[in-house]
Amino acid sequence: MKKPHHAKEILDAFERHWGNEGRPSPELKHEDPLDGLILTLLSQNTNDKNRDKAFEKLKSYYPKWDMVAEAPLEKVVDLIRVAGLGEIKATRMKQILAVLKDKFGRHSISDLQNWKADEARDFLISLPGVGVKTAACVLVFDLDMPAFPVDTHVARISRRLGWAPEKMAPDKIQEYLESTLPPERFRGAHLNIIEHGRGICSARKPDCKNCYAERWCQFSKSQFSKSLSMIRENV
Repeated sequence: MKKPHHAKEILDAFERHWGNEGRPSPELKHEDPLDGLILTLLSQNTNDKNRDKAFEKLKSYYPKWDMVAEAPLEKVVDLIRVAGLGEIKATRMKQILAVLKDKFGRHSISDLQNWKADEARDFLISLPGVGVKTAACVLVFDLDMPAFPVDTHVARISRRLGWAPEKMAPDKIQEYLESTLPPERFRGAHLNIIEHGRGICSARKPDCKNCYAERWCQFSKSQFSKSLSMIRENV
């Protein structure tokens, strides 16, 4: 499979400015990997602030997952309401806990650390409400396995750089990046691209002039061509 053009140069440029590949991120790894899974589940369709509020409220009231598994559904819904889609997320959460209890005899995914990465991914995706991105986040941050989660920032920048077609779905972008980029760079590169998306390459008004990848960016080149055409039309 053809590698993304100038991938090394672009990832190196992001690393020089954002530095996440060379920086440990202990705050992103949970002592209990199941915490990471549930936190990622709560993050769906909401922001980090509301996700964290919901998680902290849930864990303050029910410190152990055994307690959540036995709790009334309506109570769990109430505790995580701030994250939105409370009934859906609470239902999925309790379904996941039931599957884990049946599979491992306890409410834990720690055993996945001894599985092959592909097997662990397939199992996670089989859980209620867990998609490709959620599984990838748990793999790379909580289970120390290679995965390259593709969120809205990674998808947008991959398309703008010309690494992925405009209409390529995020899960296909993830599959492509994981098959072409060095696994040892996945975690840090993912974080660098997110920071770049938030700080420079925003959805509506990308700051192309201050972009560290501007020289290789297909989107920037297309914008320059459009500007040049407009100037010529007005001459």
